[in-house]
Amino acid sequence: MREIDKVDRRIVELLMEDGRIPAAEIARRIGDITERVVRYRIDRMVTDKVIQIRPIVNPQAFDLTTRADVLLEVEPNAIEEVTSKAMEYDCVSYVACSIGATDVSIQVMGKDTADIYRFVTEVIGKVPGVRKTTTSIVPLVMKDVYQWNIPRNALMVNDERQPK
Repeated sequence: MREIDKVDRRIVELLMEDGRIPAAEIARRIGDITERVVRYRIDRMVTDKVIQIRPIVNPQAFDLTTRADVLLEVEPNAIEEVTSKAMEYDCVSYVACSIGATDVSIQVMGKDTADIYRFVTEVIGKVPGVRKTTTSIVPLVMKDVYQWNIPRNALMVNDERQPK
């Protein structure tokens, strides 16, 4: 497992606030660290796939103001085909295989509930292998995946896992 310390976590927090923040500014805010060390740590975390640095698109900027979670019950031999097909649609922002009452979970972005309804009933619900769909409109997102941070208990201190 990749060792992460308090400095790495703080670098990640600052990058989450602004992914374009210069390494010099990160070093200044943290204190007792050089710009070169910040650049090295960022490069190492990217190389080790601890973080990715990329833009986050705002769906509302494209008038996609309605979000829905759609759970799919799928024929057992069609899960791979259904997930592959779901990933092709621009309005689908998330695709995952599930364990439990449903087999596949997707998140759909639309202009309104009618747009979501049309996609679920006329498009994804008709993909071969889909047996049933269950849709929940998401009126408010309190925390999204891009707001998730490194858990404090994942930090390494003196080569031992220490809660922070």
